[in-house]
Amino acid sequence: MGIGPVMQDASASARPEAARPDARHPDLLGDGLDGFAPVAERLATLRAALADLGRVGDATAARGALRLSAQLDALEPSVTFVGQVKAGKTSLINAMLGWPDLLPADVNPWTSVVTSLHLAPAPQTLAGEARFRFFDREEWARLVEKGGRLGELASRAGAEDDLDKVRRQVERMREKSQGRLGRRFELLLGQEHRYSAFDLGLVERYVCLGDDFEDEEDGADARFEAAGRFADITKSADLQVDHAAMPMRLCLRDTPGVNDTFLMREQITIGAIRDSRLCVLVLSAHQALSSVDMALIRLIATVKARDVVIFVNRIDELSDPVPQVAEIRASIRATLKAQNGPVDAPILFGSAVWAAHALSGTLPGLPEGSRRALQRLARERFQGGEDPQTQLRGVWDMSGLPALYRTIAERLNDGAGREVLDRIARSTANLARSIGAAQGTALPAGARPTVDRATLEAQIAAIAHRAEEALARVIDREQTEFRTRLERSHRSFLDRATAALIAHLETESEGTVWTYEPTGLRMLLRSACQLFGTRMQAAARGVLDELARDIAAVYHNALGIDGAFTVEAPDPPRIGPPVDIARTIALDVKGSWWRRWWTRRRGHGAFAADFHAMIRDETLPILDALRHDHAERVRADLMATLAGFVDDQREIVEALTRKDEVAPDALDVALRRQARQDRLQAIESAMTTMLKEAA
Repeated sequence: MGIGPVMQDASASARPEAARPDARHPDLLGDGLDGFAPVAERLATLRAALADLGRVGDATAARGALRLSAQLDALEPSVTFVGQVKAGKTSLINAMLGWPDLLPADVNPWTSVVTSLHLAPAPQTLAGEARFRFFDREEWARLVEKGGRLGELASRAGAEDDLDKVRRQVERMREKSQGRLGRRFELLLGQEHRYSAFDLGLVERYVCLGDDFEDEEDGADARFEAAGRFADITKSADLQVDHAAMPMRLCLRDTPGVNDTFLMREQITIGAIRDSRLCVLVLSAHQALSSVDMALIRLIATVKARDVVIFVNRIDELSDPVPQVAEIRASIRATLKAQNGPVDAPILFGSAVWAAHALSGTLPGLPEGSRRALQRLARERFQGGEDPQTQLRGVWDMSGLPALYRTIAERLNDGAGREVLDRIARSTANLARSIGAAQGTALPAGARPTVDRATLEAQIAAIAHRAEEALARVIDREQTEFRTRLERSHRSFLDRATAALIAHLETESEGTVWTYEPTGLRMLLRSACQLFGTRMQAAARGVLDELARDIAAVYHNALGIDGAFTVEAPDPPRIGPPVDIARTIALDVKGSWWRRWWTRRRGHGAFAADFHAMIRDETLPILDALRHDHAERVRADLMATLAGFVDDQREIVEALTRKDEVAPDALDVALRRQARQDRLQAIESAMTTMLKEAA
């Protein structure tokens, strides 16, 4: 659990009151959140079916319904926001919440952390629990001793000047952190702080730092200087927000990007994307996918285009947004195509500033340039009257937030939300079908087949064991082939890169700086991961389908259930994106250190050997992450799906073998049983219809 939030002064230790939004027009959110209606309706249908199942079934059914209801309650799709510095990610998220000042939006990028906002439907809107996690000792030691990923890269490349600079920066950061926290500094590593409520000041204390190494001489924002006490060692923040307009639970993740000073938080951002089902890339209209954003393209290139949304913010600062939006869209498409990014990802345009002013009812306070841009866009898109509320809704629509929320809802309805709801619907149908079958075979005493529950459970366990072994064999085979493909791609890339270097040296002078793009390697690795995922899902589907058929046959043979009785197999889980491919490596860095590395070498042999060794060592961690971490996550997810399905069957076995038998003259009991049977069939039919409609 970690130590409690003990502060050093009275003002810091005061517990914040539950914050409320300052938006005067939160009703505007309804113009975007209505996109979640299909998911919300399916949630409501499932909740009603499970409640009904708990009432009409026996104690086993009630337990199963309660367990499935808990899984519904835990459904919380996550959306990760990544983007350029000063693109306005945080301002955009604040506006999406209908809470323009919830999170600090003016944060030095290298000091911010992954901030997860957990939104939950509630009758009111306020800020709830907050939890802040700190780096552990191993992570901090890696930063201090090696300068993080950037220090490792510089050391491997032999860039001693850059390495010394990184070390000096780390030392200054450590001194400042220890100055802020005193002797508590070492004690806090690996711990977390929890609060029952939070406000802007509390969040700033953990995610904002008041000074930057590059700008320290120019002074620092006093507010951040006072607030950023724990920012150096904070790894992540989780904030609970009860939100009246939200129809379902949703997690929005604000990330620090991938350009922090030590690449310390690059891996954290990569992890956030891996754990999310949707990635929103936030760009600035002034700088949409410039050459400095190749790290962002690398990140989203590992995610399916269906799971990426591009939002171009700050169009309020464009002089003439109508033609410029078209130009920016074309430029982004061209860049994505040239850099092998997700060319089919939707591109939306808007302004968090317009959204915030609409929510706050302060449109007259817009800067003059922003107002002119709004008027130009309104003449093209908006045909509204003079009514103030109509104007507010027009501005809210032009802010792009309704379109963004609807796009997110559409993607989640076809992705994470659908997968979870389909799985629970299948489990509900299986449970209702089994209880109905048990009732249908309920015969007068002595006429019902005698079935020993232990025997039936043993049969199911034997079938499950065979399925687990079959799935394990499939996984082992596919993992072996996956590792072989990865290693072959790696060797091929190293050989081609080294050959290209030698060819360059043979035609150019050694003083001519040469570069080589690692895009080819990433494409090869991504293709290997896609093939691995496709083959794993297909093989797992075969094992799960056979398992379901074998279990249904056991029920039929043991209990004399009608041959129409079926068991729905679960779908194989989604294969997560191989985001580790996006990690920064030496070839991605085009700075001065590469030129110095180049000019220090003499002779073809030294160039080739050093280059081959450096790139091999730089890219091996990516291979290790794919063949171990990525592959093992796939294995764990598949095995968990099979195990969860087998657990469902244990409950069904209990329902099928219950001992309540009907006396021949118990007409009223039989009538009640028939009513329950009809209701169970209705529940099963509703679940089947839901699955067909979602397909």
